[in-house]
Amino acid sequence: MKEETRWKVLAGIGLVALSLVLYGIHFLIFHDEEHILIFFVSDLAFIPIEILIVTLIIDRLLESRERQVRMEKLNMVIGTFFSTLGTPLLSTISRADEGVDTIRNQLIVGQEWDSSRFREVTNCVLTRKCRVPADRVDRKGLKEILMRNEDFLLRLLENPMIFEHESFTDLILAVTHLAEELKAREDIDHLPATDLAHLSGDIGRVYERLVPEWLKYMEYLKGHYPYLFNLALRQNPFDTAASVVVKG
Repeated sequence: MKEETRWKVLAGIGLVALSLVLYGIHFLIFHDEEHILIFFVSDLAFIPIEILIVTLIIDRLLESRERQVRMEKLNMVIGTFFSTLGTPLLSTISRADEGVDTIRNQLIVGQEWDSSRFREVTNCVLTRKCRVPADRVDRKGLKEILMRNEDFLLRLLENPMIFEHESFTDLILAVTHLAEELKAREDIDHLPATDLAHLSGDIGRVYERLVPEWLKYMEYLKGHYPYLFNLALRQNPFDTAASVVVKG
């Protein structure tokens, strides 16, 4: 018998024995077995209701609260990702997007945006087929960004919370794979067309996942941290007029 199972069995036996002892003391004092039987049956009848209250209501409330706390921590992790790596990565890749001008105006997030506007733009981005040729990308700059944050990516993958957010997990895995591909190439500037086509697929995979996650992050900031949202607006990688310097 496993130690954990053995402990549970002993605890169960101990609790039943304690209950019998207490019932015995009650009988010795009051000599009223009918009273004991009435309360025993009454307590037994209440057990299903107690299970309903504890397992289906209280546990659900506690689970919901715990999930909210976990999601808040996860959003902090996502925020760290974008401030450290996500936004610079998005800025570098978007400059090579052949069709970025067709959606640039839609991606200039504003203070007046509400949840329906974020949802509309996100759906538009998800249905769009982007094309980011690797020969248009600043591959050396992209590699430097990823290599500079290699340890940061590894720490993200070690964080079990990110696996509760499937789309963000897919993004991190795509970014990690791109980092490994670029790291494995010593001469990043002189690559054959076949290899550039392969890298285009890897870069496009990151880009297709990065933009929707960035929009989710912006919506979260708007609803919870307006001052961080204000800074993110002034660092919007799609806004050519964006400046971190506050102007009148």
